[in-house]
Amino acid sequence: MELISEKVIFIALFIFIIHSVETLAYAVRLSGARVKMIASALSLFNIMVIVSRLANMMQQPFTGNLIDTAPKENTLEFVEAQFRILIGASTVGTLFGIILLPTFIALFSRAIIHLSEEKGSVPSLMKRILSIQYIKRGITHFSLPKFSYLQNTRVKDIPISLFVANMVITAIYTIGVLAALYAALLVPDRAGTAIMASGLINGIATILLVLLIDPKISVLADDVVNQRGSYEKLKSISLMMVISRLLGTLLAQVLFIWGARYIAWFTEFY
Repeated sequence: MELISEKVIFIALFIFIIHSVETLAYAVRLSGARVKMIASALSLFNIMVIVSRLANMMQQPFTGNLIDTAPKENTLEFVEAQFRILIGASTVGTLFGIILLPTFIALFSRAIIHLSEEKGSVPSLMKRILSIQYIKRGITHFSLPKFSYLQNTRVKDIPISLFVANMVITAIYTIGVLAALYAALLVPDRAGTAIMASGLINGIATILLVLLIDPKISVLADDVVNQRGSYEKLKSISLMMVISRLLGTLLAQVLFIWGARYIAWFTEFY
């Protein structure tokens, strides 16, 4: 049976989009602080979250089908190899988002202003930004990340605990569904319980993200708007946070099997 099938490529593309969008979401806060319109920026942020969650829901049934169609021989090794390819897609997607981050900061800054001009009408905004004229103008804003963005960053300014927490939460979120599906193969008699655990895992990761990460970055953005903080500091910390996301997807490769075994063990209590 083919390891890298069309289905695997299709799922990898979805995961690539999910992690690219979630990485680019950091550009929305930076843009909001840049144009001093945080509330409008959050509206765009919510749109990106919806796109990411929709893509995540669409890929899950296809990912589950990889378990159903796995070969009868060497099943664990075959599925593990496929799932590691999918985890790798999350790393590539995050890296792609980092590369596009400066470009999207510029584009989102303009999109936030346009949203205000359109009186908060998202359909009108989408019609405007999808026009040929806007797309051509957007291409001119393309730029790559520069090391100069971090030149004024000091180690003591980087919240290490926040950096590590974001990395671990990203790793958990990345492997949540995959580890649960793999656990179903480890304990076939409790497969349903193991698969349903993916919702709990991703839910916990999302709650931790909302409680530990988002408020701190939002406060930094508010400080910039209220002239109590530096935009350069916000930008450098945001860049460090997307780097922690990238490292989190790499950590996911390490935690994948361990996480699946933990879920398999946890199902014994149900």
